[in-house]
Amino acid sequence: MARQKGIIKLKGTIGDITFYKTQDGHLARKKGGIEASRIKSDPAFQRTRENNSEFGRAGKAGKILRTALRALLLNSADGRMVSRLTQAMVKVIQADLVSIRGMRNVIDGEAELLAGFEFNIRGKLGTSLFAPFAGVINRTAGNISVDLDSFIPANMIAAPSGTTHFKIISAGAEVDFEAETFVSSSSETVILPWDMTATAVISHSNAVTANSTKPLFLALGVEFYQEVNGQMYPLKNGAFNPLALVEVSGL
Repeated sequence: MARQKGIIKLKGTIGDITFYKTQDGHLARKKGGIEASRIKSDPAFQRTRENNSEFGRAGKAGKILRTALRALLLNSADGRMVSRLTQAMVKVIQADLVSIRGMRNVIDGEAELLAGFEFNIRGKLGTSLFAPFAGVINRTAGNISVDLDSFIPANMIAAPSGTTHFKIISAGAEVDFEAETFVSSSSETVILPWDMTATAVISHSNAVTANSTKPLFLALGVEFYQEVNGQMYPLKNGAFNPLALVEVSGL
């Protein structure tokens, strides 16, 4: 892989060189590799086929979870979140001690490994929200909740420069990775001032299916705002809004 230089940036293929654009700029690489037909049939590539199968399964699982949390992710995700989540899902699948290689899956894996996953590496929940919170997944009642005691925003939230206000957001999601379906709900506070005034107690309750046998997730985040002439605007279009999975129950 090489980086393109010069005024004219190319896209496409010339001879054995492919030119393309990524988040890291305009790059070029030499065409090559093994024919797809050989990978699909040659016994020497059995492990490759198994790995590809599980990687594809991880990608689908990540997409379902992202879709379940889409309402929050619209303002709280970095450009590489999709690939990072896929990599995390691969680890979940690799923790499956029941299925054979190539057939390992999220259900028989360890979904709990996703706990702590940060959807925005430019603004992590772990380095933004210092107010204590308690997340609870009540599988029997079908309730995914989070509570925060009263706190001083300026002391307990590390906000990016320009912040004048914020809100706390959360979501509960029940995900059926096999059927590729989900049930989710979300909650949010009103927009609150980021100052030395203590907040009220914050309690969010997000309903899913009672007595569910599917993996359950609790996401918690913060959205930052800037007040200009009496109007609230998402700070830097939400570039630094943190969102993370704080509780996971894989069952």
